[in-house]
Amino acid sequence: MPSGAPALRKNRWIPKPNVPRLKSGVVAVKPLQCSLECLRRADLPVGTMELAQYLIGKTLVHNLPTGRLSGVIVETEGYPPGDAAGHAFRGKTRGNQSLFLGRGYCYVYFTYGSSFMVNVTSEEPGVGAGVLLRALEPLEGIEIMEGFRKTTRTLDIARGAGRLAQAMQIDKRYDGVDLCAGEALWLGTAARRIGPICSSTRIGLTREVHRKRRFFESGNPYGSGPRLPGKMSALSQERT
Repeated sequence: MPSGAPALRKNRWIPKPNVPRLKSGVVAVKPLQCSLECLRRADLPVGTMELAQYLIGKTLVHNLPTGRLSGVIVETEGYPPGDAAGHAFRGKTRGNQSLFLGRGYCYVYFTYGSSFMVNVTSEEPGVGAGVLLRALEPLEGIEIMEGFRKTTRTLDIARGAGRLAQAMQIDKRYDGVDLCAGEALWLGTAARRIGPICSSTRIGLTREVHRKRRFFESGNPYGSGPRLPGKMSALSQERT
């Protein structure tokens, strides 16, 4: 995998204002007031639950020939080592080997016969674990995302893990991609100040259902699930 450091500077950018049309069910998105830079691996905390919280407010960027797509990460779920609901629970396989690369790589899998799911690997090399990206607040390339999603409802463009992957055009080809290398798909710095981070149980599981390992920005309308009580500080950690 390519190193993240050399490509860092060439991915400093200032998005052009992109304010979508106001229609029923559409929320105006304010243009970015700051530049974004590709996150370095050293920026990422070691540990799944720490990373799941850290990624709230950071950005996901995909450079396509048709334009740049980006969004603020507003909801995540952590799947740490030993989690029976995680894909690495039974060890390394051909299908999940990207989870063991070390933190900051992309792990993509296909589920429900229709949807791709985008994850960020979260532990030291050789330890399988990841953070599922559940929802984005669209920033740039909104009209392109609308075309991929076949909807003009801005709130619904990337609300939910499957919708997120479709809107951002991420599929199995991106499994194993270094998200800190600053190439086509990368993790970026925060685009704005983030609100309070809350936690809840994860969505749609049959194992480890009581664990509060889902994190989201409080009050953000782009989140995909219930906004339950449980406000957390940016430095608090869920380890149980």
